[in-house]
Amino acid sequence: MIKRLGIFVFTIAAMVAGVTTVSQAHSQTLLTHHVREVTVTGEAPFVAKLPASQTMRLDVVLAIHNQTELESFIQQVYDPASPLYHRYLTVPEFTARFGPTQWEYDSVVNFAKANGLQVVGGTRDGMDVQVQGTVAAIEAAFHIQMNSYKHPSEDRIFYAPDREPSVDLPFQLWHISGLDNYSIPHPMLHHRDASAKPAATTGSGPSASFLGSDMRAAYYEGTALTGSGQNIGLLEYEGYDIADLNTYYKNVGQTRTANVTGISTDGTSLSCTYPSCDDTEQTIDMTQALGMAPGITTLYVYVGSTDTAILSAMTSDTPLPLALSCSWGWTPADPTTDDPYYEKMASQGQSFFAAAGDNDKWTSSNDPYPAEDAHIICVGGTDLTTTKAAGPWASEVGWEDGGGGISPDKIAIPSFQTTAGVITSANEGSTTYRNGPDVSANANFTYYVCADQEACTANDYGGTSFAAPLWAGYIALANQQAAANGDSSLGFIDAAVYTIGLSSSYDTDFHDITSGNNGFPATVGYDLDSGWGSMNGANLINALAPTSTTPNFTISASPSSLTVTQGSSGTSTVSTSVSGGFDAAITLSASGQPTGVTVGFGTNPIAAPGSGSSVVTFTVASTTTTGTYAITITGTGDSITQTTVVELTVSAPVTGSFTLSASPTSLTVDRSSSTTTTITVHDANGFTGAVTLAASGMGSGVTATFGTNPTTSTSVVTFKASSSATTGTYTITFEGTSGTLSSSTTVSLRVRR
Repeated sequence: MIKRLGIFVFTIAAMVAGVTTVSQAHSQTLLTHHVREVTVTGEAPFVAKLPASQTMRLDVVLAIHNQTELESFIQQVYDPASPLYHRYLTVPEFTARFGPTQWEYDSVVNFAKANGLQVVGGTRDGMDVQVQGTVAAIEAAFHIQMNSYKHPSEDRIFYAPDREPSVDLPFQLWHISGLDNYSIPHPMLHHRDASAKPAATTGSGPSASFLGSDMRAAYYEGTALTGSGQNIGLLEYEGYDIADLNTYYKNVGQTRTANVTGISTDGTSLSCTYPSCDDTEQTIDMTQALGMAPGITTLYVYVGSTDTAILSAMTSDTPLPLALSCSWGWTPADPTTDDPYYEKMASQGQSFFAAAGDNDKWTSSNDPYPAEDAHIICVGGTDLTTTKAAGPWASEVGWEDGGGGISPDKIAIPSFQTTAGVITSANEGSTTYRNGPDVSANANFTYYVCADQEACTANDYGGTSFAAPLWAGYIALANQQAAANGDSSLGFIDAAVYTIGLSSSYDTDFHDITSGNNGFPATVGYDLDSGWGSMNGANLINALAPTSTTPNFTISASPSSLTVTQGSSGTSTVSTSVSGGFDAAITLSASGQPTGVTVGFGTNPIAAPGSGSSVVTFTVASTTTTGTYAITITGTGDSITQTTVVELTVSAPVTGSFTLSASPTSLTVDRSSSTTTTITVHDANGFTGAVTLAASGMGSGVTATFGTNPTTSTSVVTFKASSSATTGTYTITFEGTSGTLSSSTTVSLRVRR
């Protein structure tokens, strides 16, 4: 999507749902669109073809499976009445349940290599394969022509494909981000002009400007929670200069204790030094997140050139940051491009806050993406006054420049906005499309900012750029409290926020903004100027993450879903954690298992004080009906009952048969070199399984590496002989297994000097 420092960056995001493997790869269209309308209509005149030798860096992202099941899981994981409530998936669990298979991932890697593209990064957990190659190679691989065009509204040339891409793979890809730089990501900060409202008068920074710590004093109004044990992640399209952050802290007389760690997600430089690079936005994000949550362990700064590359890293990192913020905006060719990552965040308990923008109400020419997406938490802007420097909240009105409105991309209204009382005639919202923002915080030109190693400024910058990281910091405080009470995180809080907004505790938990206008009026309750308003001290934290001194325990299972073949068994580990002084033993039981499935507990009961684990064995009879079953594991102790769910999929044994063949069957390899043969699986009698391959019989100093393993079709095997490999001719045996089935074939390998 963007061009930085003359380097073209290309990212392919591939999502697959309901994939059926076929023996031959046919050209497949993608599941999202890529062609910019202005290139079709002629509004952006054609300039020239891109040079065939031009190098482009590419990032390939594969897709999720079982979309309907994922949406159902997300609904349940945020439903307080569901046994899955806040039972989030780990990154590996998400990959195993909804992510691309290893075969699909390997297929994309092999596809890239076969088309002359160099693999330079990416992970299966991140659903991406990052590659690099020439324009000529990219055009051939994706059946497109890369052209340059005159931008219709900006004084620049952009590049884009002339048609929708397609790939020669046995499954569809989701998206190719980076095929154009029509929309260049921009920070959501705003510089004060002469007509702007007068500067702040109650901040503790220079010229009475606000610091991040002032926002903590105004919106949290407490000291107990600091974000201890939590991590925050920032989405950035440019690197940063740590000297600017250090200057900020030095100038305001504060000490930073949290680590700041930069992560390049696709080779983009982490360094951003003036005058070649401006790190104003990046430093703002850091100071506001850390100002609200000064005690977090690490602030991760994810830097990249495309949305999918950054989001891939943010959703697959270790440790996984649970509070995320984005203060940038861009216009993707398809507004559904990043939805798989946003849904992955929700399933993993991550909260993603996006700035609503700083150009008044949303319009088609003022695209608010990603803030308009229904899967993220949209943060609007207000104008805050405190009682004194570093003092509590006094009053607040809607910020006239704050973004908000009705989705210009016609994104469907999410369920949490369809409840009666949310959209009213007074707030002028839509009952059909996504409305924003959801929440808000101070965004007026009242902040102290240090950047670019120039003189720091007071009351010059504003924007929802400040509000989004403030909310990420605030949710880190709430996650700290949740963790202390046995709940890992709050995740996608919109459903809870809208429930609170319609409850009797609304005015206690939120500051309702009832005056101001960004093109939509601020009203009592929800509105498109400020959402539900700003956080009201610790009250909202207590509503989202209730504290309790009552003895209690939680129970969870890992993995929470597993597949067992008829006539065999599988295991999951059930863990319990106690809080509030709970000191009883916990007895485990199971319910919901189908006929023929028995459940056995390795440890039962879990001894007092009830914090421990038990390996649960699911034994499936050969007569059990295939399908997926929700088995509830119940823990009972001291009259308290908690449950978790293990989704057990019963599959049929592998049937039919298969044979293997190799081509060529006779090879010669010199020392310090390599050679290849291709192993093909031939299905017979209805066989549809994957075959795991192994090789034996190599001489000393010879190794065999499989390109795809297990495979359902072919696997390229590379024999590599070391400089000291023993010469001679060897019969190499390839053994293939699938369940109880097996087959073998041989090749002759001659090793010579």
